[in-house]
Amino acid sequence: MRDFPLHYRSALGGKPTPRRRGMTLRVLPEGCVLHILGKASDGDISAAIRAALSSQAHAVRFVAPGQWFVVGDRPLSTADLSEVLATLAPFGDVVEQSHGRARIEIAGENATAVLAKGTAVDLSLTAFPIGNATSTLVGHINAHLTRTGADAFEVLVLRSFAESLWEQLEAMSAEFS
Repeated sequence: MRDFPLHYRSALGGKPTPRRRGMTLRVLPEGCVLHILGKASDGDISAAIRAALSSQAHAVRFVAPGQWFVVGDRPLSTADLSEVLATLAPFGDVVEQSHGRARIEIAGENATAVLAKGTAVDLSLTAFPIGNATSTLVGHINAHLTRTGADAFEVLVLRSFAESLWEQLEAMSAEFS
């Protein structure tokens, strides 16, 4: 049997960063996305997950009761992935999602106004503070939204919807051209 080399291609590779007044839209590194499926009865174990990953550069994002995403900018080698999976095993089942998800950042003083056009989430800082995350629709596309700064958000979307979401975000931000 002959080995075939795999050629990795970014879901949004080559997308130019649109120039808008008061906001930027950019493709984030696809890196590492792990989905932890724990028991809802365990409560919020995100602090324990962060502590277990203390030497790793990963963010922990709430998804639903008993579920979290572990997100990082750097792809994990097979050895690193095995180490992280072993570290996270006590918290529940871990599903590697890196090649099935794409990450987009929308940032700037008009980022909230742009996202408000496509989601029903209250994006005010008091209702949705830095570090909060939720699953929501952006337009008609299911996405995971995290506030990463006062005027910055990360949108995590299934890879097959990434280009459609990018186009929606460009259209929603057109008034700031």
